[in-house]
Amino acid sequence: MDSNPAPVPCRPQDWGKFEITKRDGAARIGRFHTRHGVVTTPMLLPVVNPNLRTIEPREMWEKYGVEALITNSYVIWKHEKLSIPAKSDGIHKLLDFPGAVVTDSGTFQSYVYGDVEVSPSEIVSFQREIGVDVGTMLDVFGRPDMSRGQIQHAVDETFNRAHLSLVEAGNDILLNGPIQGGLHHDLRAESARLMSQVQDSGRTFAVHPIGGIVPLMEQQRYLELFGIILAARSQIPPDKPIHMFGCGHPLLFPLSVALGVDFFDSAAYALFARDDRILTPEGTVKVQGLNEWPVTSSALFGKTPKMVLKMSKERRSEILAHHNLEITQSELARCREAIRNGTIWKLAEVRSHASPRLREAFEWVLDQLEELEDTEAGSTLLDLMASTNPIRKGGESLSGDIGFRPHVLHLLALISLRWRLPGSWWDGSSGPPERVLIIHNSAPPWRESALGSIVESLIENPKTVVLISTPLGPVPYSFEDVSPFCHIDGPESIWFNQSDQSESYGDVSYLGLGGIPIKISSSKTLEESSVEIRKIRTWLDRCSIVDKLSVFCGVHPKKLCEVSEKMESRRSNTDRMVNVSFNGEHVFSPRLKDGGISLTTEGARIMYSLYPGTPDLFGEEDLSEEEDHPGIPRVMISEDAIPFVGDGRNVMHGYILGADSHTTPGQPCVVVSQEGELIAHGVPTSTSLEMTAFKKGIAVKVRDGCLKE
Repeated sequence: MDSNPAPVPCRPQDWGKFEITKRDGAARIGRFHTRHGVVTTPMLLPVVNPNLRTIEPREMWEKYGVEALITNSYVIWKHEKLSIPAKSDGIHKLLDFPGAVVTDSGTFQSYVYGDVEVSPSEIVSFQREIGVDVGTMLDVFGRPDMSRGQIQHAVDETFNRAHLSLVEAGNDILLNGPIQGGLHHDLRAESARLMSQVQDSGRTFAVHPIGGIVPLMEQQRYLELFGIILAARSQIPPDKPIHMFGCGHPLLFPLSVALGVDFFDSAAYALFARDDRILTPEGTVKVQGLNEWPVTSSALFGKTPKMVLKMSKERRSEILAHHNLEITQSELARCREAIRNGTIWKLAEVRSHASPRLREAFEWVLDQLEELEDTEAGSTLLDLMASTNPIRKGGESLSGDIGFRPHVLHLLALISLRWRLPGSWWDGSSGPPERVLIIHNSAPPWRESALGSIVESLIENPKTVVLISTPLGPVPYSFEDVSPFCHIDGPESIWFNQSDQSESYGDVSYLGLGGIPIKISSSKTLEESSVEIRKIRTWLDRCSIVDKLSVFCGVHPKKLCEVSEKMESRRSNTDRMVNVSFNGEHVFSPRLKDGGISLTTEGARIMYSLYPGTPDLFGEEDLSEEEDHPGIPRVMISEDAIPFVGDGRNVMHGYILGADSHTTPGQPCVVVSQEGELIAHGVPTSTSLEMTAFKKGIAVKVRDGCLKE
């Protein structure tokens, strides 16, 4: 019995569309719609040599859940014993594979052998004739050792062939539009921009493979490889999957996926097996000399390396190929699961230590993330950081790279940009702060371990700004229950044995506190209660609410202070605020798992009332610099969607007319009509840029409709 059921063709109106179902920044689990099933990305397209099938395609489908594969249309075209049955029966019957079939065009053969005998239109016509799902135009391979002039020619000639290829493909097959450009980031970006603009009667390239990178992988030039990905991605439309042509080693999957790659393809599973090598997530291992397997699989279970080496060459290659494919599929499954639980960057970080050259590339990416210069790579990484939910539930494992994880950088950047000093102090006084209190030698939850020290300091001097020391640096006490600050997983020593010297706690000027005297205090629990202490705690609670709404929703603190003047809250058994009310109306709840904010419908109404109106229509956006507090993000939908969304249904791509540029996946937003009526509120799954491009999938998960009777 098949472990993989027969594929269901996509709906005709969905053909060629790509949608995101889960994301972690640029990393995404997607659904790509073909006539032989909807395939899940990120995924590997195993290369199948039609003349030499180490693993039969049918077995890939049934045993390993391979939903799509890639084979070479040029090889099939060139050999009559393959081309005749392919043309008469179709590529799927030739390969005996029920899933989606992708084909290459012969470009790689031109790299290996210097030329091919087929024309650009002829090879696309052949792919259409044999019924592939996704074909590939005949691009010009740009080798890394070519001169800039030669690479420019590869970019230009590939572009010159693009329109003709789309016309030839017609409405029968989807087509890959490869990105060339060699090692030159500007040419990669130019190629991506040109290829993404090509269209014929509304048809565009369905997928954009990044070509010309096999020599870099063969030479382990990973820093240049990932630079190319970032440069190309800066101009590839977000609704088009990205394919790394010729990349299939598990070692490279996590960082590639974290940077937004959706498809991989390789014959490595078979080629390495023929050379008696096995793939592992940390690298490649030669079987000779092994006493035990460094990683295992069902293919190797019950067999020792010595037993395998005694087998015939053909049998040995078959077993090792099965292992290699299984390990490849397992690592991609691990990547998809990491996307689901928000740890893809952590997985990439772990894998980076397996190879000095991969580690070099990873550290280069971190440098670009920290600097975010105005370059092709910087542009992509800025989008990556902006698309990353700044808070997420679960623990954050400590490492030397923790401060460079995109969601951590995003959270710290938002606090730096939007956090403000209190407008007044707990005793009713106003004016600038007179000192900064940093709580050290204290572990979370700080509301239990350090509240005594905080209250004492505020009684001593009400004009005190309270910060807590964390491995990520000092942060305002308002965020004491926000992940990752309170959920860092590491030895107990990270919280204790800290220095009493203020200069040891990093720069507090990012909070606008430079030049203010600093007091360092150890933790002390609160052991008493009084009217004065309750007043301080009420003030701290209000500061926390104002600061969180300011940072996560983009609302100015002054406006929040006005609407929260009569604030009440209910506390949980762990002394955390659960429900918050303004003027007796429940407006939101601080989330217990990550410290974020969940708005109620009344809360959404209040936040929207502070910044009413509509975002600009797509294509008419105001490109002037955005304010630090632009208000809660607004998503404007078409009239057709209003009755459904107003009743609580999700906002779907294709029905969005405009969205504020600071819309952040995972953080609150409101949904409005063109007339400015509040329709719903929820949590976006996409950025505003993605909302302009995608035509399928959920754009906003609606918490509640505002038009319900």
